[in-house]
Amino acid sequence: MSQQLDLFDDGSTPQQTTRSESAVGEFPSELTEESTLSGALGPYQMHMRSVGFSDNTVKAFMGDLRLLGRYFKLQDENPQLGDIGTDTLNQFLYWLRFERVNANGELVPCSPKSYARRVTTLKAFFGWLTENEILDADPAAAVIQESVQAPLPRILYDDEIDRLVRVTRDQLFSPTKPDARPYLLVSLLLQAGLKKSEVMNITVQDIDTSNPREPVLYVRYTDPRQAHKERKIALGPGFMPVLNQYLRAYRPSENLFECTARNLEYILADAAKAADIPGGASFEALRWTSAVRSYRYGASPEALREKLGLSPITWRETFEKIKKLARPGL
Repeated sequence: MSQQLDLFDDGSTPQQTTRSESAVGEFPSELTEESTLSGALGPYQMHMRSVGFSDNTVKAFMGDLRLLGRYFKLQDENPQLGDIGTDTLNQFLYWLRFERVNANGELVPCSPKSYARRVTTLKAFFGWLTENEILDADPAAAVIQESVQAPLPRILYDDEIDRLVRVTRDQLFSPTKPDARPYLLVSLLLQAGLKKSEVMNITVQDIDTSNPREPVLYVRYTDPRQAHKERKIALGPGFMPVLNQYLRAYRPSENLFECTARNLEYILADAAKAADIPGGASFEALRWTSAVRSYRYGASPEALREKLGLSPITWRETFEKIKKLARPGL
């Protein structure tokens, strides 16, 4: 299966903020439309870190903007922010794709993925300037986002889900060697749509069982920059019996799954093999499956976005894929 970085990359995509959030306190009053690009890079870097952009995203976005600065230098220009228009940005993007050369005069290819990210960088940066009223109009708004559409991710079909659940339930009730862990893991992934890293970080205390008919999972992050991904997910009443059986058998002291992620991957692989699922049942496939099932069952886009812990920017492309996967016949 191809990587689906938008949905599964841990923290590599930014969280969008409202004007009131991004303009509070830390926004430099000396930044104006007469400032140059280089003068805006430091404040924008501070903004990205303050709203929880990952280190990888900050590094990539800053590199993209410095590349824009190098393009201006090659044109023997140093324009003010207010003088950078849509045509200028389109010319920069054309240069990236067809005219950029290295020291030897050789064309430097710009991969479709890198190109798409650089367009996103321009939209995020100039959108930030416009939201904070440094610019009257956003020059990047009209730039066409020629995103590369990665292949649709694999999800499990209904009959495959039924077989996977049945196989793991049989292990749960095995008369000779009962094991609640496979069924607990599959139930968590299908109900909550968690990332692998989030599953590994669940502690016993993160599951609120005070109301057995409405258990709740709290998805938490220790890194304060990822606080926007924290969320509360309701689990069905059928979750409690398997959880109790699992706790009695494994007696975890801190983390719910006190094993390696590889161990859990083996469990999913073995269950998929026993269920005769040729494509397997990876963490990624089950996360997408959970998202599509929730959408089919009537979850609103905003509720689904929050359930998956995604930022508004990441959600745009992800939701398009979910809608395609949820169409009848898929």
